[in-house]
Amino acid sequence: MLLAGCSDDDQERRRSLGEDPSFDDFMEVADAERGARLFGQCAACHTIRMGAGDRNGPGLHDVLGRPVASNSKRFSYTGALLSIGGVWTPDRMDAWLTAPAKMAPGTSMGFRGVPDPLDRADIIAYLRTQSADGGGASALPSRPRGGAFKG
Repeated sequence: MLLAGCSDDDQERRRSLGEDPSFDDFMEVADAERGARLFGQCAACHTIRMGAGDRNGPGLHDVLGRPVASNSKRFSYTGALLSIGGVWTPDRMDAWLTAPAKMAPGTSMGFRGVPDPLDRADIIAYLRTQSADGGGASALPSRPRGGAFKG
């Protein structure tokens, strides 16, 4: 069951979304504090604190609103990620967190993705709190429907 293991607050947020919610609907109810806890799965490979550097993946402080594959001058990004171009917007980050290998076929990031859209929205809300301008909410249009992100 989708709601198994969710708090009462999470269940209420899900109920408030109604039928067939959009990405924007999820972002309206996103919880950055919960996103900080969920970021723990990302912290195995990524740091988030300013100046913390890279691990197996690049540091993600201030990643939203920045060009894709540019957050670390020292990290060796794959050609798959470099070829995407554009800027990390909240909706692009949602596409990435959904399935990195689908967005950038050939990426070295082995993480399968975060299947739950509310979890992704919470993580993105947290990333916004760690970004200088609140995450570039108006930087680029939404991701296209279907297929890999062409940016």
